[in-house]
Amino acid sequence: GYIQACRGLMISAVCLGFFGAVFGLVGMKCTKVGGSDQTKAKIACLAGLIFILSGLCSMTSCSLYANRITSEFFDPSFVAQKYELGAALFIGWAGASLCIIGGSIFCFSIADNSNSPRRGYAYNGATSVMSSRTKVHNTVPDKTPPKHFDKNAYV
Repeated sequence: GYIQACRGLMISAVCLGFFGAVFGLVGMKCTKVGGSDQTKAKIACLAGLIFILSGLCSMTSCSLYANRITSEFFDPSFVAQKYELGAALFIGWAGASLCIIGGSIFCFSIADNSNSPRRGYAYNGATSVMSSRTKVHNTVPDKTPPKHFDKNAYV
């Protein structure tokens, strides 16, 4: 019975993860589907919650199975074949933790800083070095000889 419960929880975690990924793609600011930025923020928050729920389902499944294995392993009256915790459980716990962390980051990343507007930086160009194009168009002759470097000058 517990194996069926673990299997059901894992299948629900995979399905929730798929829908979380779809909602996450729709809720990103870089996509053109999903409507306005406020709607996309709500969709992204929903995707984060779905990822957290998926991680919790996976974590519950791995923990339920591990609890059963350890209780059978340390039970002296259990005579059937005993199992140990394997790499699959540790990978499941790590994946569930990453899913929960990623979902929470996804939920908190939609916070919009309306108090401080984004500042744009303009590129003013290099001020200390005169490029070769400006030397050609310069009307005042320059006394220094032009510096032409070939590939051996950099080695």
